[in-house]
Parts: sequence; structure tokens; C-alpha cells
Amino acid sequence: MWRYGGGWHFHDDAVAIEEPLELRLHTPDGPMPLGVLMRTPGHDRDLLLGWLVSEGLMPHSLMLAADPENDNVWHLSTPEHERLAAGARLAVSSSACGVCGSGSVERLLVRATPPEPLEVPINPTLLADLPRRLMTVQPTFTTTGGVHGAAVVTLSGDILVAREDVGRHNAVDKVVGWAQGRGLLPLSSHVLVVSSRAGLEIVQKAVTAGIGVVVAVGAATSLAVETAAAFGVTVCGFARDGRFTVYSAPDRVSGHPGT
Repeated sequence: MWRYGGGWHFHDDAVAIEEPLELRLHTPDGPMPLGVLMRTPGHDRDLLLGWLVSEGLMPHSLMLAADPENDNVWHLSTPEHERLAAGARLAVSSSACGVCGSGSVERLLVRATPPEPLEVPINPTLLADLPRRLMTVQPTFTTTGGVHGAAVVTLSGDILVAREDVGRHNAVDKVVGWAQGRGLLPLSSHVLVVSSRAGLEIVQKAVTAGIGVVVAVGAATSLAVETAAAFGVTVCGFARDGRFTVYSAPDRVSGHPGT
């Protein structure tokens, strides 16, 4: 490819991979598309489990398997196929929008509960440092500059799991799905840190995973703040250079004047 910087020169450059991932639900009438996600390949099982959690579609029992002939297709079998089919999101979810075609905030209020409170507030110095720690486990971003990162972090600052994807919501689904697959949900004593802004889809996914603290490199959106406030989720934005902004539920941050 060509790069211009006062003059043109040709060079090799790495780009982030983006491909569709289709989840097919098997029913007595045959398979049906449950969802199509535009994602960066890798940790696809985690992505699908996290997506099912976020959409309120996670069945009590399931068989989830990759298609032997197509890396971009997975198959889901469950006795709860009627419920999943009724709530299926058939529209393609782009890599920029985690809630396209899904239910409203009102639906979230019906099916989710506020995260558990923390026994001890979190040190603000630790929260401010989390984006830097996330950057240390983002090799694909270092190579391409084209993916987002998400991590679940313990209250002592240890990264439990980190994932990357072209979609910020996909990166969150991958870490939530990792936790779901290990029986760790709800993640009430953990922090979600993301390399993006804190939009509605990020807060929504935190709520469904039982996470009470979200730390973002970018700003929070109005609907994200409203939703976080409704569920008592602490949202911190602009976390960089030892600073951050608290948008909601400041009681989880040690020393905050609003507590």
C-alpha cells in the first residue's frame, strides 16, 4: 500500500481482520440464523457465549460447536430453541454497533438486576492506571492500530482476561463469554476496562455480566450514563495520564467527595 508524508512511498502494512460470524440455531424445523456478528476471528466461542449473555438468550444447557467446513459458522443446539428463536436478532450487527436490532433499554431493565455493591471502594490511582495496563496486552492493536481491547480486572489490578476485536462490543463479549464458560458470572468484584468510549452497549454488557465498574479511555454517552445511573453502575471515562471522570455511582471509588 501507499503512504503519503510529504511524498509517496510503498510499504507493507498490517490491517485488522474483519469477517462475519454466523450463529445457527438448530430447531425441529431445521437450522435458522440466530445472529451474524462482524468480528475479528479468534476466541469465537467466547464471543458467542458473551453475546448470548448480553442479549438475554443464554440457555440453561446448550451445545455450541464450530462448523467443520466453514470457520465463520457456529451451531447452537438447546432444548430452549423456541425461546431463543422468539428473541432472535436476525439483523446483521455491524462492528460499530452492539445493539443494532436488539431490544431497548426497557428490555434490559426487565431482565437484568443491579450489580452487587463492593465491600471496599476502589483506589482511584488504580482505576486511572487500568487503560495503560490494558495496552500492555493488546498485541493486535500494536501491530495494526485497528482493534479495540477489553479486559476484566480484579480489584487489586490484576488482569483476569483480555481480548481484542474490531468491534468494541465484541471485545467485551469475548471477555464476558470467557467468564461465562468458566462459571465466573456475575463478575461483581471486578472492573471492566475498555479502550473505547463508554457507550450504551458497553454499559449494557457490564450490567448483564454483573459488573459494577466500567473504565473507558474515551467519553461516556448520555444514554450510557442514564442506564448506568439506573443500575447503579460506576462509569469512569477519559481515563488517561492519571486522571478520569466519574459519570455515575461514585460510591465505588475511594475518597470521592460524592460518597
